[in-house]
Amino acid sequence: MHSAVLLIEFGSIILGLGLLGRFAARFRLSPIPLYLLAGLAFGEGGLLPLGASEEFVSIGAEIGVILLLLMLGLEYSAGDLVTNLKAHYPSGLVDGALNALPGAAAALLLGWGPVAAVVLAGVTWISSSGVIAKVLGDLGRVGNRETPVILSVLVLEDLAMAVYLPIVTALVAGAGLLAGSLTLAIALGAAGLVLFVAVRYGRLISRFVSSDDPEKLLLVVLGLTILVAGVAQQLQVSAAVGAFLVGIALSGEVAEGAHTLLSPLRDLFAAVFFVFFGLHTDPASIPPVLLPALALALITAATKIATGYWAARRAGISPKGRWRTGGALVARGEFSIVIAGLAVSAGIEPSLGPLATAYVLILVILGPLTARYTEPLATRLTARRHPPETPGLSSSRVTEATVGRDGG
Repeated sequence: MHSAVLLIEFGSIILGLGLLGRFAARFRLSPIPLYLLAGLAFGEGGLLPLGASEEFVSIGAEIGVILLLLMLGLEYSAGDLVTNLKAHYPSGLVDGALNALPGAAAALLLGWGPVAAVVLAGVTWISSSGVIAKVLGDLGRVGNRETPVILSVLVLEDLAMAVYLPIVTALVAGAGLLAGSLTLAIALGAAGLVLFVAVRYGRLISRFVSSDDPEKLLLVVLGLTILVAGVAQQLQVSAAVGAFLVGIALSGEVAEGAHTLLSPLRDLFAAVFFVFFGLHTDPASIPPVLLPALALALITAATKIATGYWAARRAGISPKGRWRTGGALVARGEFSIVIAGLAVSAGIEPSLGPLATAYVLILVILGPLTARYTEPLATRLTARRHPPETPGLSSSRVTEATVGRDGG
């Protein structure tokens, strides 16, 4: 009887996610807010709480995080990462300073303590690679001059995650200074070793994993990733970091083949992850934190736009491209929820989960709008502030002509 209820509940979840995904695709929206809302509807204090399938969904959510980070690693070769780090690290430092500090400050002002401050700093820092990639494709900007700048900022954030996640994992686990330092040293050592091996012996690793049979390639890559993630978690490093390092170690045709095979699985389990996070958030706990979440969203939307503008100016992009870069980086999503999930699982601060949910819901909706309208709005405001001079007119008459033309 229990297994029948489990199948019915889990089947209903998957079917519902599929329908929500189709609805979002029809209106060119990110499905992430819909998945979170679905979790809120069927979780604690929701319309119809689920019971039998919760443990199964929990395991699926863990796999979703692992696959998200694996697919990120597959996007980059070790050489690309090293090149990006050398060329664009100032942009990464500015990104971290402008966007992590507001989150940390908000947690301290709310009286949540230093551990919650480190967690919320990560929530507000990391942009959503998935949402941004989709928005760039929808707007036809993949080939724009500013797109490599956007990608370089995202790559540096992904690299920072390899250092940041072990720190957060150690903090939320309540590890002392010595244990936390040891965990970070292990994580940094593992990341450095993997990068070195990937640069020097990447072809040999890829050849070992490679297979002409898609089934065997899928099983080997997936099995290796989950195994390494489990070992990493046992060492208190973070399963997500282990998966990310596996992705970096694979390159060439193997990485492309694995990416193609694992994309549907990633989408499935990532959707389950968002639902699981929503299941553990009581909808009644969101209204009290809605105002702080909105204020934080507006502040960090502005700081992301400033980050993108600065990074694009440093790369020699035109003013319009600078505004497009900033607007594209605003969306937060999957990794903000991953980071908040670590704190929620450890019971760090009851209000952190609801605030992170509201924050992501706001910015995952606002992000595509800022990507589309930041540049034309900034251009219009700049033109009004600095109208072009008309030959033969004094400055006062230029102002009068402009006002008359605008209907003022």
